[in-house]
Amino acid sequence: MKQRHLLAAAALSLCALSAQATDLMQAWQAARQHDPQAAVADAARAAGETRRAQAASLWRPNVMLSASAGRMSANSATSGAQFAAPGFGQSNGVSFDTSVNNGNATRWALTARQPLYNPERSAQRQQLEIGADSAGLQWQVAQQELMLATCQRYFDVVLAERKLALLVQQQAAVDRAFQEAKDRFELGDAPVTDTHEASARARGLQAQVLAAQSEVELARVVFSDATGLAPDALQVRAPAGQVASGDLPPLATWLDRAQQSNPQLRLQRANADSAAQEVRKHTAQAAPTLDLVAQAGRERLSGSGDFGAASNTSRQQMIGLQLNVPLYSGGMRSARLDEALRLQDKARAEIDQASQQTRQQTRTAWLSLQTGQARLSALAEAVTASQARLDATRLGRQVGDRTTLDLLNAENDASSADLALLQARIEVLLNRLRLQALAGQLDESQLQTVNALLQP
Repeated sequence: MKQRHLLAAAALSLCALSAQATDLMQAWQAARQHDPQAAVADAARAAGETRRAQAASLWRPNVMLSASAGRMSANSATSGAQFAAPGFGQSNGVSFDTSVNNGNATRWALTARQPLYNPERSAQRQQLEIGADSAGLQWQVAQQELMLATCQRYFDVVLAERKLALLVQQQAAVDRAFQEAKDRFELGDAPVTDTHEASARARGLQAQVLAAQSEVELARVVFSDATGLAPDALQVRAPAGQVASGDLPPLATWLDRAQQSNPQLRLQRANADSAAQEVRKHTAQAAPTLDLVAQAGRERLSGSGDFGAASNTSRQQMIGLQLNVPLYSGGMRSARLDEALRLQDKARAEIDQASQQTRQQTRTAWLSLQTGQARLSALAEAVTASQARLDATRLGRQVGDRTTLDLLNAENDASSADLALLQARIEVLLNRLRLQALAGQLDESQLQTVNALLQP
């Protein structure tokens, strides 16, 4: 009775998925809207795009207005001056004294500056442009990783459910064999060992069913967390039939595609370009700068002082060129140049490392696909053979040529072969997507192609 309850619970657990059919594309769209990884990637990409506006602003004029007001005291004394004015003649040794105590002081200035020559700013602009491109590449990497993760979670649910279904089916078969062994033993037609073997196998399968139920529940929860879909209202679709590609391009083609378009590798190249611009910023040729400067301003101080009421007003207007040439920085500039050169070497080494890893991963995915068709054919034949063996063993058990243990082993082998074929189909599909991702070609169209291979 306990076993029947267990089988019923497992069956209900599987039937609960019939509430809503969910294919791979629906899972992906849900993950794009719900998964935090997607939100992080979108925000990072949007932030990176603002660097283009920052880069464009570096060579535009800067205009600044400054103003101040307050209380101010000022005293000036001039002696030994020469004074000359029409009708007054010329006087030598003249003294001029002015004084304002706690007077009103106002000041404003409007300054416009247009860079004309600034290699450091040019390098900074290039870095900002590279940073914007890098943000797009990072978004592409995140999209591909999320797509692969969604597919992996989806197929984890498929495998867990199929494993549970096969174990439930096998449990029912073992229960029938156990009951048959008991009946035949009571009739004296079978030894007691058949009963013990069937009972032991039934207890073992009972534990496996419980473990498989936990795996299904965990796989659903992980899938639900990533997509926001209710875990108890899902019906995932398993791949069936022909899933391997028969016209796979040669390995050299995929290696070339990966070297040219792999987003991780392109990101490393962008980092190396940015490091080269950092070197450029700290070279001696980048030190001088030339700006076009225009300025207008006014200063006024008024009040009373030691000599009575007084005021002073000053106005300035200027337009011209300003040259800045740093002569000595205490060694800071050369130290930063040395650091930038070492970081450039590091970035170049990381390109070589990423290129090597990309080649290895591409070769692994391609070889897995290359052998996938042969492997699937062999496993399909194994399923057919194991089913034929199971049918023959059942017949042999009925006529007494096979033992209960033989029948139980044949049941187990048939279930294992069926599960292995499904797992191989899933691995082929995932390897196809991984290969596309390594070549920088994984997008919704590739996902749709895989989705079309799932059972309707």
